[in-house]
Amino acid sequence: MKTITATELARNLRQVLDRLAIEGEEIVVERNHQKVARILPGPARQTALEAMADLYRTLPEDAAAAWLKNSRSALKGNRLDKGMRDPWAT
Repeated sequence: MKTITATELARNLRQVLDRLAIEGEEIVVERNHQKVARILPGPARQTALEAMADLYRTLPEDAAAAWLKNSRSALKGNRLDKGMRDPWAT
């Protein structure tokens, strides 16, 4: 955790934000030698592939096989399941 003054933050905001984004380090802001704020990095971003990477470990074997079969059959006909409806249709 790094501590900076409010003046340093005001003068170097871009660099502070870059450091937060790149290093993910928490920053404490002080004014008159008193802690007045903590700046935390935002949540990490993931691609869809990264987010679903461990999905196969959480699914039961039969559910995984059914999901694979259904997804492949939907791709063949290039259609949506008949149970789905257009949410914008009136």
